[in-house]
Amino acid sequence: MLPEIALLGPYARSTLACMRRSCNLALAGILLLLSISVPSRATQAQEWAKTSLEKSPRHREYVAIQAGGRVINTFVVYPEVPKKAPVVVLIHEIFGLSDWAKLMADELAAKGYIVLAPDLLSGTGPGMMNPESAAAGTEAALHADHMAGMAQSKPSGAGSAGSGTDSYKSMDDLTKAVSGLPPAQVMSDLDAVADYGVKLPSANGTLFVTGFCWGGGKTFAFATHHTGLSAAFVFYGPPPPPADMAKITAPVYGFYAGNDARIDATLPDTITAMKAAGKSFEPATYEGAGHGFMRAGQAPDATPENRKAFTDGFARLTTHLQAGK
Repeated sequence: MLPEIALLGPYARSTLACMRRSCNLALAGILLLLSISVPSRATQAQEWAKTSLEKSPRHREYVAIQAGGRVINTFVVYPEVPKKAPVVVLIHEIFGLSDWAKLMADELAAKGYIVLAPDLLSGTGPGMMNPESAAAGTEAALHADHMAGMAQSKPSGAGSAGSGTDSYKSMDDLTKAVSGLPPAQVMSDLDAVADYGVKLPSANGTLFVTGFCWGGGKTFAFATHHTGLSAAFVFYGPPPPPADMAKITAPVYGFYAGNDARIDATLPDTITAMKAAGKSFEPATYEGAGHGFMRAGQAPDATPENRKAFTDGFARLTTHLQAGK
């Protein structure tokens, strides 16, 4: 205790502790409001996708799916159809479960599919303050200090762990986080999401998987891992090791950009390896388009090439989905 504080009587020390508690609670409240009301730079870039999604008439919800000791927050969209529907697991880009990924899920649901888009960053985000736990934790710590006759508080560190994509503050942070996800964990998460999807009362048991960019690579990997797929749709993602291709049990359809040498350079060997393994692989390349054309082709500033690649790619995707029902 500071000498000056020690000279105060019990009542004065109690009053001072209460004042400090009020100030700390007020500051915590301000910080919480700022964290809630100010969108991150990672989300501001896709306001156009969010606006489009909000106009959708389809039922959508978030569900918490258990995957071992993890909980996977998953965006689910239901089609407006009179009968049971096939399930599509949609794997996000390296930018996490963005507004665009949710919009794509909704657009596939509009074609008659139950779409599940898991946030594979669930539980990995930086710590975010929870209003109730923050206030309760701070007040409890200060109350204990007051009861001990101390003039200064010792914060308890109360707060909840970051929930996933939305808790990252920049695209660079998202990229690093997604890149660092353990491959085995990703496969386990996708297993849990797929199992949840096909067991839904309104699902007909047919299962597809699709993904974009990083998610395209994980789609190809999931095809080597999961035996219950009817088809896999890989959008500009890298292939799995050739030795793993022998495990694939479903046809794989590839969607590639003409201006994407990083990924396109893998195609000749992928075609050869899939053929050697006796597996069905049908790639298509969209000339003039860049990597990420399914997202870029819907953006307000889309180039004509990306816009055409999106239109043609989506039509091809839905055609093959329909054939595989």
